[in-house]
Amino acid sequence: MSGQEYEPKKASDAGSVASTDEEQAIIKIQIQEESGHQIKYRSCSWQKTAALLFSEYICLAILSFPWSYSVLGLVPGIILTLVVAVSVLYTSLVLWRYCMKHPEIRDVCDIGQALFGGSKWAYNATAVFFLLNNTFIQALHVLVGAKLLNTLTNSAACTIVFSVVSTLICIIFTLPRTLNELSYLGTFSAITMGIAVLLAIIFAGVEDHPFGWTPGADPIVTAWPVKGTTFVAGMSAFMNITYTFVGQITLPSFIAEMKEPKDFPKALWAVSIAEMVVFTLCGALVYHWTGNQYMTAPAFGSLSPLYKKIAFSFAIPTIVFLGALYGSVTARFLFFRIFKESHHRYTNTVKGWSTWVAIIVVNWIIAFVIAEVIPFFSDMLSLMCSLFDCWFGFIFWGLAYMTLYPGKERWAGLWRSLQTALNYFIILVGIFIMVAGTYASVQSIVDSYRASAYGSAFTCASNAL
Repeated sequence: MSGQEYEPKKASDAGSVASTDEEQAIIKIQIQEESGHQIKYRSCSWQKTAALLFSEYICLAILSFPWSYSVLGLVPGIILTLVVAVSVLYTSLVLWRYCMKHPEIRDVCDIGQALFGGSKWAYNATAVFFLLNNTFIQALHVLVGAKLLNTLTNSAACTIVFSVVSTLICIIFTLPRTLNELSYLGTFSAITMGIAVLLAIIFAGVEDHPFGWTPGADPIVTAWPVKGTTFVAGMSAFMNITYTFVGQITLPSFIAEMKEPKDFPKALWAVSIAEMVVFTLCGALVYHWTGNQYMTAPAFGSLSPLYKKIAFSFAIPTIVFLGALYGSVTARFLFFRIFKESHHRYTNTVKGWSTWVAIIVVNWIIAFVIAEVIPFFSDMLSLMCSLFDCWFGFIFWGLAYMTLYPGKERWAGLWRSLQTALNYFIILVGIFIMVAGTYASVQSIVDSYRASAYGSAFTCASNAL
């Protein structure tokens, strides 16, 4: 990219459809400007972008799908999985088309500014959501890293110590400056996480009984929600499925570092098909063998101790890398704003690298503190997702479609009209998630406080599965 800060097009230009030749010409200029630099950002092939996508989506959250199915029932669970997957695929394609129309865009904050008429207020608000969303995800990986170490070592040390270890490892893997470099680690983490999911499915099938089994109480599997399932429980299960799929917040950053962003759909289709197959099979099969009574999230906890440790250990690269990926996207956003037009942005200078490392370290320290201070972290994460992912997963992309086809263009022909109606519906879904998801998250926090289910801040208590 050029060293200049993003400047949104005028509203009159935002909806006009630029030619493919014009878009490609801008991208070629950006690549040419980087040709003499030591650090080149537009260097990712679509295969490497696919690796980043696989590493983002083939993650530990897949092992929470069986829990969602146990709450929703097998039939609604599978239907919702496929519907959400298709909707995220569609909105991601709209996002890609929008980025192709605006090759100057570097991240989702630029999109937020452009969608609201170039408003600096919209940019700043999006930036706050963006940074909070990413930092909370990093904090989640600090906690999950500690959970894994506690599980594998039978809680051999204070959980705070394991959280520090997890944070330090993530800092190291966040250091590469470009996504092209991170893509190699992403490939490895996606493969190992795939093995972890496969092992969890196999172990759930081959063991005689799930962990905690009571004689005479065999696993109960239902096609529909059991009687008495509350709205809060059902909404939590639905949000768990939705938030695992919603990852569009990082996609503009990925597209901005592709050599040929026109090839992005190849990577997107590959990972979307894999998601639908892996998520559905994992959710359905593990739920079938574990049942309602013995289900945990993640499902590793439903396995016997030896199987649990073997399968969980293969998740180590994903826990580290995915936290590093979100940390890298956050650091890149801040770094580019600090060095808007400076040579430090593209060269291996002491000042450039010192600033890059400082941003990463401070960001991860904040993530560590958040992970340790908030006793209701899981519910807080759900609350943050309700407030943020409704925008980054749905509302933004419905609005992006409207700007691609302004005015009467939205209703030009049957197919265009159907898409326009769909995008209005997508915006409504985002609003529903914001309202209902926030209500469910707050109510869950209230219920958990009443049940004294929360621990304390900076506790040494084990969080092992």
